[in-house]
Amino acid sequence: MKKLIQLSALAIIVLLSACTSHYQLTDMSRTRIIIDKTYDVNPDAAAIAFLTPYKQKVDSLMGPVVGRVAHDMEANRPESDLSNLLPDILIHMAQHYNEAPDFAVYNMGGIRAGLAKGEVTYGDVLDVAPFENKICFISLKGDKVLELFSQIAHRGGEGVSRGVQLEITKDGKLLSARLFGKAIDPEANYRIATIDYLAQGNDGLTAFKSGTNLNSPTDEKNNARFIIRDYFLEMSKQGKVVDSKVEGRIVVDN
Repeated sequence: MKKLIQLSALAIIVLLSACTSHYQLTDMSRTRIIIDKTYDVNPDAAAIAFLTPYKQKVDSLMGPVVGRVAHDMEANRPESDLSNLLPDILIHMAQHYNEAPDFAVYNMGGIRAGLAKGEVTYGDVLDVAPFENKICFISLKGDKVLELFSQIAHRGGEGVSRGVQLEITKDGKLLSARLFGKAIDPEANYRIATIDYLAQGNDGLTAFKSGTNLNSPTDEKNNARFIIRDYFLEMSKQGKVVDSKVEGRIVVDN
């Protein structure tokens, strides 16, 4: 650590020294290099030889099939099949944490890829959830749940689990919020499954900062990508193909 600090300090000194140079920027240009199959026509043999052992290692980690999906899935606001699936997965996997959440929230920004119909590999799951976000559980009083739903409306929608019914306006205002057909009770307590990134109040969902009774496991095995992978493995063992659809969880009033 001390050596790293020393090297960082040296880099800063060099940078500051460069600022006093007599050289001046006189022009700037940029270009865009598209990396596509064009470069496969004349492959670089030396580069391929160099990368081969690493590719084999990566393929062995990312290649195993963990399950199947019934159709192509992607994440879109205000609601989509994939952004419905992920909070539903949090609800299902909550049983392994002795939790029974009332609903779940998963942010659109945390969904970085879609899923193609058919086999799903661990690499596919990692593409969807590449961050170090971990599953967690938190309690909010009803008035704060309404505040949370208002913030979700303001963002044009986020991933919410089955049973959540939000009606929002085009300009991001919450018109109504129900949970399994019942209005949110401002005085009641609600248990929520989410990821630690959101529980900290990020992505504009600051209502989470008022949460209590936080259950936030820190072990790597609790990363969202492993939760999703384990869900697919569980469904696969049961012979089930994973499915999800848009069902009116978040509706924009026209």
